[in-house]
Amino acid sequence: MPFLARCRLNMAALLRSARVLKLSPASLLHVGRASLSGAPLGRLCGGAVGRRGAAFRPVETPLLHSFTARSALRHFALAAKEQGVSSSDDGGPVARISQAHRADWALDLLDRSVRRTGRITKQLLLRVFRDICRGHPSGNQALLLLRSCGSLLSEVNLPERSALAHQIWDKLQELGVTYDASHYNALLKVYLQNSFKFSPTDFLAKMEAANVQPNRVTYQRLIAAYCQEGDIEGASKILGFMKDKEIPITEAVFNSLLTGHARAGDIASAENMLPLMKGSGIEPGPDTYVALLSAHAEKGDVEKMTQIFEEVASADIQLMDRDFLQVLTSLAEAGHHQHVPVILERMRQEHGFVQEAMNVCLSLVTQGKEDVAFSLLNTFPVRQLDSQSETAPNQGNFFLRHCVAMEMPVEKLLRYCKDLKESNRHAAPLQFVLQCALASAKTGMAAQLMKVMKEEGLPVREHFFWPLLIPLQQEKNTQGILDVVKIMLDLGVSPDTPTYSSYILPAFPSLDSARSALKEVGCDLNTLRFTTAEVRAEAGLGNLASLYSVLSSPSFLGLNMKTFRAKLIQGFIRSDDVENMVKITELLQYDERFIKETPRHTDAVPYFLYNLIEGMSTEEIQAKEKLLREYFHQLRNVKISIPVTIFRGIRNLLQMHNTPELVKDVIPLVDRKTVDLSSIPLSANVGMGDFVCIQDPEQKIEALESKLEDLKSRDQPIAAVLKQLLVALCSEEKLDQALDVKARHESEMVVGGYAVLIQLCCTHDKVEEALNLKRELDRRDSSDVLTASKYLHLVKALTKHGRLEEAVDMLKEMKGKNLTLEDTAVTALFHILNRVALQGDAAAVKRLQDTVFSLGLVKPSALLASPIATAYLHSGDLTGGLDAVLSFYKQYKFLPRFHDLLCHLVEKEETDLLQKAMDFVSQERGEMTMLYDLLFAFLQTGRYKEAHKIIETPGLRAKSGRLQWFAEKCIANEQMEPLETLVEMTQKLFECDRDEMYHYVLRLCDETNDWRKAEAAWTKMQEENVIPRERTLRLLAKILKTNGQKVPFEVPETWYTNVNSTNRQGEEQRVQPSETKGQRSSPQSTTSSKAGVNSYQSRILSLSKSRDGSTEAYTLLKEAEQSGEVFKGNVYLAVIRALLANGRLEEAFEVRDTAEKSIKDFGLCNVSNGLLVITQVKHGKLKDARATLAAMLQAQQVPSQLSITRLVQSLAAAGDVEAIREVEDLTKETSSLIGLSRMLFINNVVLAHIKNGDIQTAVEKLESLYTPGLEGQGDSQPTSISYVFRKVLEDKNDEALDKLSAMAERMANHFASYRPVTSLFLTYLELGHIEEAKSQLQRVAAIAEQKKTLSAFLARMSQKPGQVHAMKSLLELLPDILQKEHVYPLLMKSYTIDKDLDRAKALHAQMQTDGIRADELSLKRLALLYKQAGEPVPFEEPPESFRFYAEKLRAEKQKPDEEE
Repeated sequence: MPFLARCRLNMAALLRSARVLKLSPASLLHVGRASLSGAPLGRLCGGAVGRRGAAFRPVETPLLHSFTARSALRHFALAAKEQGVSSSDDGGPVARISQAHRADWALDLLDRSVRRTGRITKQLLLRVFRDICRGHPSGNQALLLLRSCGSLLSEVNLPERSALAHQIWDKLQELGVTYDASHYNALLKVYLQNSFKFSPTDFLAKMEAANVQPNRVTYQRLIAAYCQEGDIEGASKILGFMKDKEIPITEAVFNSLLTGHARAGDIASAENMLPLMKGSGIEPGPDTYVALLSAHAEKGDVEKMTQIFEEVASADIQLMDRDFLQVLTSLAEAGHHQHVPVILERMRQEHGFVQEAMNVCLSLVTQGKEDVAFSLLNTFPVRQLDSQSETAPNQGNFFLRHCVAMEMPVEKLLRYCKDLKESNRHAAPLQFVLQCALASAKTGMAAQLMKVMKEEGLPVREHFFWPLLIPLQQEKNTQGILDVVKIMLDLGVSPDTPTYSSYILPAFPSLDSARSALKEVGCDLNTLRFTTAEVRAEAGLGNLASLYSVLSSPSFLGLNMKTFRAKLIQGFIRSDDVENMVKITELLQYDERFIKETPRHTDAVPYFLYNLIEGMSTEEIQAKEKLLREYFHQLRNVKISIPVTIFRGIRNLLQMHNTPELVKDVIPLVDRKTVDLSSIPLSANVGMGDFVCIQDPEQKIEALESKLEDLKSRDQPIAAVLKQLLVALCSEEKLDQALDVKARHESEMVVGGYAVLIQLCCTHDKVEEALNLKRELDRRDSSDVLTASKYLHLVKALTKHGRLEEAVDMLKEMKGKNLTLEDTAVTALFHILNRVALQGDAAAVKRLQDTVFSLGLVKPSALLASPIATAYLHSGDLTGGLDAVLSFYKQYKFLPRFHDLLCHLVEKEETDLLQKAMDFVSQERGEMTMLYDLLFAFLQTGRYKEAHKIIETPGLRAKSGRLQWFAEKCIANEQMEPLETLVEMTQKLFECDRDEMYHYVLRLCDETNDWRKAEAAWTKMQEENVIPRERTLRLLAKILKTNGQKVPFEVPETWYTNVNSTNRQGEEQRVQPSETKGQRSSPQSTTSSKAGVNSYQSRILSLSKSRDGSTEAYTLLKEAEQSGEVFKGNVYLAVIRALLANGRLEEAFEVRDTAEKSIKDFGLCNVSNGLLVITQVKHGKLKDARATLAAMLQAQQVPSQLSITRLVQSLAAAGDVEAIREVEDLTKETSSLIGLSRMLFINNVVLAHIKNGDIQTAVEKLESLYTPGLEGQGDSQPTSISYVFRKVLEDKNDEALDKLSAMAERMANHFASYRPVTSLFLTYLELGHIEEAKSQLQRVAAIAEQKKTLSAFLARMSQKPGQVHAMKSLLELLPDILQKEHVYPLLMKSYTIDKDLDRAKALHAQMQTDGIRADELSLKRLALLYKQAGEPVPFEEPPESFRFYAEKLRAEKQKPDEEE
């Protein structure tokens, strides 16, 4: 026929090429036992267990793929309309080019699954399929998808696999994929693996209709298809065609024929295939014997199988576990389960056996052969627990999970669970099966399993039902929820408070409907559990009136306030109902029901007030300032009071949120009994914030009035006392009395008195009085000038009352008085602008901004630019906002709150405005900036699909500053999901520092104390083969240790402990021995020469490794050279390394020169060159050290972190700024490999400037790092500048210290950036400057609130010898950092390191006095000190090891807290 005629012509060339190679085409293609460590595509396409066949040819995958920003925007605009698999959007040539990389991405995604598990899940395959279908699928992608529909889908049944292959085939064909022979061959392979019945004739006809010519692989697989059904006649037709056309008959064809004869019932002909093969010149291999074994297995002929096994052994053919598993599969599929043990006992259990056997088990379970699968599972090696710290066994999880997915009868599942537990393979199989049933929402199965658990005495907890309730609650399926509640009640489990409040009540439209429905199913609603949940629900919704009704009801039993405090705070923030806020607070304070139920009740309400302020954002506090003021005033009326310690915390929070006016409203709430009433001199100028340090205000005012009258009666000057009196009256907000005093003594008034009166009038919104006072002051003496802050109070009051033009005039007057805005005044101006912005008056904000900028009162900055955007965002005018922001950029070169504006545009799906914004940024700042702006907006708003398309844009590179900005934003806001998504999607981003990205995740884990996320990040790093820097390992180790977890790696030591233990193997391999230059030695001298060399060599190497043996090693080497001995390169390297480690530079150079003369291509390796740099630095040869470093990098060697650190520090000591920057540029590409922190260069550049006397530049550089900027500015706060403070203190540079200290305090006071000042404080303590630390703490009280940093300092100091003084100093200054139960073990650890028995004894006695039980680890340490001192241990020493008790403590810390 015509089709076959065409095939004959095209196959001739293929056959000729095969004959030239003298190899069977099948042998070229066949992969017998493909390793999972091979090429990715090979792993995906190699023959699977149970279905042996030829592998596919390799396919080259293009490497580039992306989406442009415009296509991402278009996709975003259509995302809401897109459903299912769609390809209606045509991106043109760019979109088609972008598909090239998608194949590589999809391949990598599937490959990772195969590499990890040896299989692919249906969900993963469909995910890749859907994603590929959204674009323009390529032939390679189609091939990849088709090949994944066979045996790799071990958890999917055979018909479903084939249906999935057909779905993919049809859809991709519809999308325009052109299929060639490889695609048809892939489909054939899937048919074979899935035992799919089809007509080979129809298949050929389909190929002919598509004008695709079958090739050799096609015919081989068609033969296999005929033989799979036992159709020898059909197979013979194709075999005859192959013979006619001289297509080689390969081993694979013979194997197929063998299987075909066997399935046709002609077992004799099947066995006759072996002599036929030998007659054809083909030696039967393992595949043939496996086919023959499978043929007999299908018949259940064990005797024949045993005979074949003996033949295989005599023929010296090795069958692998994979082969045995295929035979086992044949037995199981044929129903001969009784013979399975014959195969199981022959398993070798080679490397990789478990993973392959797992996939066979899953496939068998899928086909309903779960008993055979369980028999195979029972052959897995049982892991023996070596210690109590190891996790309990959980072998068989995969099997049980798949059994649940296949909805196996519960009775059979229980039998498997029983067997697994009895064989010590699984510690809790029943609980795991229940977990799987709950996760897959199999309510009926879960109910039966929990019933069995109940019967067996196992606990059934409330949270077991949460996975069943979550989807129902999301769907508001109240009937489904009630059904689950019935099951709970039938099992004797009543819903607890979290179950009610989180999963049941939110699904109902109202609490009344929930009550009635739950009552009908039998829930007891008169319980504390339901009452608490009801209170939480009402509080969280902000229904304060209803909540008060519940709480004040006489039938209400009372609650521990802690159980609903968080929800109550949430409700207070949402509500504007001040009256009920006060009523509820009063009730909680005075009602006996809450006093009785709440431990330490006296502090409960004060702490609630503190947590309320702490839980509000700056914008919320400013927006509710009036409401909070009224709330505080009414609390005073009902006699609510707070201790002074709580007041300090609230004051700090309000000041941090730039609402200091509210502090005055909190002051009256302070309980005077808790205040230090020690008197102070009357002349002291005391501000409101220092209220806690002064005597009774009324007494002070009376004393000042008396003093004033006394001075006046004696005709003495009263100006100073008058000012103090006015200040005291204003601090108590007695405005009328202050104005009366001013009127009586007007002639004695000074500018300071007017200033406090003006400020108080502005605070009380008495604008006219404030202006009158200002005019009066101007009339008295025009030379008297108010401070900028007082002017800003006037501006604030005027803008608050809409008197914009007068506010502008006031600003102009400031310019006329030569006042400028600096430091706190700039922050105050920002809050004025921001307050106007929150009113939505964009025009007023613009007028004020233009005024201050044009007058030169202050320079434009990111901080002062933001209110214009805030105004438009607050009013919801996104169009006006975008126009204003773009106009602001044209005028002042800032894009205020651009990220927030983009997020709003994305959320509102304003695609036109978004496109306009992106076009502008692309034109003004470049396309790269535009892409990052868009990426971060999509991430922030949860549009991860669109973000993926941005990240795949061709040519997009990693911008570390931009990535760091967003990561720091996520860390600051504790947003783990967008940060994790960013880290995941940047995996293939060009030049992306993967260690840095994961370090951000670990920092957030550290902030949130989430060790599980940290552990997951570590797992992902290993999957990505990320090489972590030392700082990353230390941070991860810290997180794990803090939470009592075992650290799964060796924590890096500091340089001086590991520099001598560096692996020298790499060095020895670096220099290969070669012939010496000159004549070869004669054969006669070889033996004696070799003996001499070996004698010298062993002695030299031994001396080189000893600490003080470098001199003797060098002398011995010189002696050997004089004797004519020549050594291998490793000997010279060892001596050079020993000399450099001892600082002997000249001798090291001499040895190097000798080695270069004796050995061809001799050179120093990484470690030796690193030591050379360090030695040159020690000798002051900085220029030579830089040259050595440059030569290393040019030779593609990686320098050590220590060598670069020493060089940079020495350059800083020399004041060579340019050289430091040169080294930074040189090491840019290698810094990520060796974990080089960017702070090394920043700190030392600062120190170099200080060394040169340019302190101002140094301060400005550090200040720029810690000053918050616009979103796009990139760099954010660095890690630490403690090194700078330490060096300045050690050098006793008072001038630099003063300016750096001022900078640190400025960062804390103006920007709430406490890292610099806390670092300075701790550096003072560590170096023993206690008085300076005290003074620092008094000036910046917020240091005391940096508890994480301070606690970490204590833990760090406890590990260093000689640092007890620093720990004790910190604890004396701030005793409340940690509880004593945590402090004492740290001190005991430190005393143990210092071997200080006397102090350890005293500490133990103190612990006993305080009633604190010493943990076993502390007792073990104390006992060690007693033994070292030769004294008897006066208590019973804990018998176990240090490690045992350390792990015990970790386990205790890990236990979940039972309290809410």
